[in-house]
Amino acid sequence: MAAHTIPRDLIRQLIRQISRRGVAYADVRFERILHESLVVEHQQPTAVSASETAGVGIRVLIGGSWGFAATPHVDLANLKRAAAQAIAIAKASASINKHALRLAPVKPVKAVHRSRYQVDPFEVPLSKKLDYLQWALSCLLGPKAIKRATAHMDFYKRAKYFASTEGAQIEQHLMESGAGLEVVAQQGAEVQSRSHPNSHHGGLSQAGFEYVKQLDLVGGATRIQTEVLHLLRAEAPKAGLTTLILDPTQVVMQLHESCGHPVELDRVLGQELSYAGGSFLTTDRLGKFRYGSDQVTIVADAGASGGVGSFGYDDEGVPAQRVDIVRNGMFVGYLSSRESAARLGLSASGGAMRAESWDVPPLVRMTNVNLLPSERELTLEALIGDVTHGYLCSTNKSWSIDDRRLNFQFTTEIAWEITHGKLGAIIRNPLYTGITHQFWQRCSGVTDVSTWQLWGVPNCAKGEPMQMMHVGHGAPYARFDGVMVAPAR
Repeated sequence: MAAHTIPRDLIRQLIRQISRRGVAYADVRFERILHESLVVEHQQPTAVSASETAGVGIRVLIGGSWGFAATPHVDLANLKRAAAQAIAIAKASASINKHALRLAPVKPVKAVHRSRYQVDPFEVPLSKKLDYLQWALSCLLGPKAIKRATAHMDFYKRAKYFASTEGAQIEQHLMESGAGLEVVAQQGAEVQSRSHPNSHHGGLSQAGFEYVKQLDLVGGATRIQTEVLHLLRAEAPKAGLTTLILDPTQVVMQLHESCGHPVELDRVLGQELSYAGGSFLTTDRLGKFRYGSDQVTIVADAGASGGVGSFGYDDEGVPAQRVDIVRNGMFVGYLSSRESAARLGLSASGGAMRAESWDVPPLVRMTNVNLLPSERELTLEALIGDVTHGYLCSTNKSWSIDDRRLNFQFTTEIAWEITHGKLGAIIRNPLYTGITHQFWQRCSGVTDVSTWQLWGVPNCAKGEPMQMMHVGHGAPYARFDGVMVAPAR
């Protein structure tokens, strides 16, 4: 994807023409996205694909209402036609819209942002990638109980150019790489699964092919083969209230579902009710509501190194920033856009507007919603040390949460029993449940920065039509007391 493929002059020309059409505001966003996906199952490649999409999305604001149109045909005639369509939609919306919107101010900039990487994965030979996946799978296969073993890699290269009638001109180049393994074992009626390095294709980072090598698929294959075979004959957890420790792979899902989604300000304001629901973190609770214990500090950090929710500027030209969400247990901030920030009376957007691609308008999306580690030295061993009885849970298996993000239940692929401060036997089918703020208020400790890990979530769904966004979550280990645990059925 060469830099010269970005039609900068054409977009700037289009912006000048749109600005003369009586719009209050407009922006034009070009994107070109390259995606390569490799899947190998039982040593045989089952899916190898490379896709490329490019086009331009145009937003206009007239009479306090939005209009949006897009086109894959990047020439002046088709761009002007799409702009006219966006203007017509905005005017039609304004004719019936009784609540005109406003935009929080942003300083327009001219900038270029590039994510960091060492090895361009699109320049690594396909044969080398497949050989590495097959090598990892060879370490998974063998035992008769192993019924399925799959390895995958995914790479994304994104070039963006954004221009607005306010004068912004922003170019961005983002690279993402990821890989992982899944294994399924069966013995009689018992079926168990394990993933490495995370489930749901969560081994994804804003990095190059060097990240894939860091994931150590071969070493991970040996570990999860041993674990999945142990799970077939493991005991289930005892039902009841107990102490629960979540490792970073599971804290990721807990953050995503019970913190990230309920702090999306468009959702809070009722704009997602028809599809994804609302939020218990209503505006009257901002700055007044105890979300968690004083051990809990959560931030949305769009500048986190390696995070797939990182960028230089969002899709409204707002610079990446770190926004406090929960500070020492108190709920203090939202993920916001220029529109939603203005509705709430905030001085500026939190810079959380992103679109899946050029052909859809941006929505308020998570960036990297992170649970901060303890500022004092606290190892996992120390966190476990005074636990009389409990469980250490790892790697999300399934989740369920209501449409206000309050009542939830999660299962994980594996757990270990904790007895008198020591890790013991592997436990199968662990399930835990709770109410979001009560659960986080029971957080009695998080480990230090040496245990903190940043993970990618490539499948966050939102919007109508639905958009799948890449978001990030960083976390240490976290301990919760008095949690209801039971065997999953």
